[in-house]
Amino acid sequence: MSTSMKGKIVFVTGASSGIGAATAMEFARHGARLILCARRLERLQAMEAELRDAGAADLLLLEIDVRDREAVKRVLTELPEGWRSIDVLVNNAGLSRGLTKLYEDDIENWEEMIDTNVKGLLYVTRAIVPGMVERNHGHVINLGSIAGHMAYANGGVYCATKAAERFISDGLRIDVNGTAVRVTSIDPGMVETDFSKVRFRGDAERAAKTYQNVDPLQPEDIADAIVWAATRPAHVSIQSVVLTPTAQANPFVLTRRS
Repeated sequence: MSTSMKGKIVFVTGASSGIGAATAMEFARHGARLILCARRLERLQAMEAELRDAGAADLLLLEIDVRDREAVKRVLTELPEGWRSIDVLVNNAGLSRGLTKLYEDDIENWEEMIDTNVKGLLYVTRAIVPGMVERNHGHVINLGSIAGHMAYANGGVYCATKAAERFISDGLRIDVNGTAVRVTSIDPGMVETDFSKVRFRGDAERAAKTYQNVDPLQPEDIADAIVWAATRPAHVSIQSVVLTPTAQANPFVLTRRS
């Protein structure tokens, strides 16, 4: 029997587009109260009416760059009364930059990926999870990738950040064991979002080739998996979910239509 999300507080990072936006919408349909954060507050504000129409019980929109440790600490320790007992944290904020041999890559790409995908995840987790442990209730859902299971050419640092997410999730799960807090890693393969456009710094033509002649996963597919994990009965902990398009077996094996 599934657990109701109605009236539960769900916090989603990187919620202004892609998987984050789809996840917010799916939780809205389940009647959750949503805390949504992103670097682009105006994008969140543009989503507000649709989220309320979908069934969101209430919304709190926050402009936060998860890379900014002090901002994360300040904003999340000063949440308004009534918004502090977070039931579900979805650490979705993340990105990839570049697709270049590691020994030739721009170090700024590494800094941005590590600061967002690893340190940002840790900053938010550090701010939220103590309250979950104190209340003996909560669920942390981290966005990983099949890239965290197997490295691919020209993506070593990105893959390393997603491998770090896997082990952070595993370590946190051990650390909260003995409480009712659950930890899940959702590890998708190819998903059609702005991910590739961000990776190639706005080169839409190059990004489009990533998804050419294949039916990739959609953000809604990942959101469905996230909400499914969150709505399992309290005694059921979904430790990890790995999902790919049917056409993809792993990061190396992908069949494109001729």
